[in-house]
Amino acid sequence: MVYVSPVVELLRARPALVFWTAALAQSLLWTLVPALFYASPPGDVPLVLAVGHEWQLGSWLGPPLAHWAAELAFRLAGLTGVYALSQLCVVVALWAVFALGRAIVGAKHAAMAVLLMAGIVAFGLPTVEFGPAVVAMPLTALALLHYWRAIGEDRPRYWLALGVDFGLLLLTTYAGFVPIALVILFTIAMPRGRAQLAAPYPWAALVVTLLIVAPHLAWLRNEGAASFLAAASLPGSSVLLEWLWLVARLLLAHAGLVILVAVAGGLFADPRAEVPAIERGPLDRFAKRFVYFFALAPALAVTLTTAVGGENSFAAGFGPFVVLSGLLAIVAAGDVIRIHHQRIIGWVWLALLAGPALLTIVAIVVLPWTLGTELPVSEPATAMARFFTETFNRRTGKPLAFVIGDTRLGGLVALASPDRPSLFVDGAAERAPWIRADDVREKGAIVVWRLTDAAGQPPPAIRARFPDLVPEVPRPFERAIQGWPPLTRIGWAVIRPASAPGAAQ
Repeated sequence: MVYVSPVVELLRARPALVFWTAALAQSLLWTLVPALFYASPPGDVPLVLAVGHEWQLGSWLGPPLAHWAAELAFRLAGLTGVYALSQLCVVVALWAVFALGRAIVGAKHAAMAVLLMAGIVAFGLPTVEFGPAVVAMPLTALALLHYWRAIGEDRPRYWLALGVDFGLLLLTTYAGFVPIALVILFTIAMPRGRAQLAAPYPWAALVVTLLIVAPHLAWLRNEGAASFLAAASLPGSSVLLEWLWLVARLLLAHAGLVILVAVAGGLFADPRAEVPAIERGPLDRFAKRFVYFFALAPALAVTLTTAVGGENSFAAGFGPFVVLSGLLAIVAAGDVIRIHHQRIIGWVWLALLAGPALLTIVAIVVLPWTLGTELPVSEPATAMARFFTETFNRRTGKPLAFVIGDTRLGGLVALASPDRPSLFVDGAAERAPWIRADDVREKGAIVVWRLTDAAGQPPPAIRARFPDLVPEVPRPFERAIQGWPPLTRIGWAVIRPASAPGAAQ
């Protein structure tokens, strides 16, 4: 008699329930962990919020949609709202993959494809770091779903939904041109796709895309040149080596998926052992080509483009380009998938789901007491912002309007300050064209920097832009978990408003 675990039985009987349980558990976990244990937001979240706070049509970071969404979520529910919005994007992306897989391989195999995605999230997708990469994931997955509905199921009205997806994707990241170009290529290459071009719907989708992205295109025409220069980066000395490094990173991101496939696929198991199998109907050639092309071509295209254009050529990371990796593994496995090591596979999946979160919590608590170091999310953002804001308010009698500093430290102070000042990144006008030098002189500012010497002098870039700056005594701050590292010491200075007593003339 073949033993069938409860998980496999549930996968056979209620695949949709398995999907929703897995997706919601992951989203709840990665909403609660940063909300409860992070003293400051991770990655570039402070910069994303600082740019979104200005409600511009574009910036040196690219299109505005992710920044607008982050600012709106922050205003509604603080940083917890930003973390929740990030996980909502992940759930929508997984749902789109499940819906696409259900249409191609059936609900059971589609649920298995989503379960495999936990292995990619664990190793390669920092979904808690909200930004263009996170927003682009559901938009890319929805675009592929709607494209399949239009071309694979011959439901031409879904071309209009595809146009909306592509318009929003281009409002999120310039990397959206990659899936758009691949859809065009696939449509032209397939006879079924060329037949669709005789109808008006694909051309209507193009019009919808252009209408959505038109305001940003107008901004690019009028103001985008300086922003491109501010974000420009040069490729490495060897494009080939850079591309190989990116491919290696991409493969490493799939390590968890490979582990799940190896365990469930019976690596080192007796091939003659009787194990449960989950079957599906045979796939037609077009469906296989669709999955293989849109699972492999986007990753190849983005690694090549990034290697040639430099790290800053796209701001979407790898997330949007690996959404079909789990479905690819399921399609490649064949029509009958035999599940080995049923007891072990559940624990391995749970470890990939909860392990990174638990390791993050342990690192936050243990590292300061063992290795004398800390994670960036342990920085005392609230204490720093309160001190600098209250100091400026007390000295000038005015609200804090501007913070001048780097993207991380300055962004933290601007984000956590009760006055929500604007961030003037390193005082560089090309990175904050919405801030005028006259405004800074009129309203004043706080300048902050990380100490690089005992004297507490500002970095050369800050000193060059503000030669009359008078540094204050560096300010120490305690961390939430102090441990062995010394106190966090921040260099700072005050630029007094022109109308304030004692302001420089």
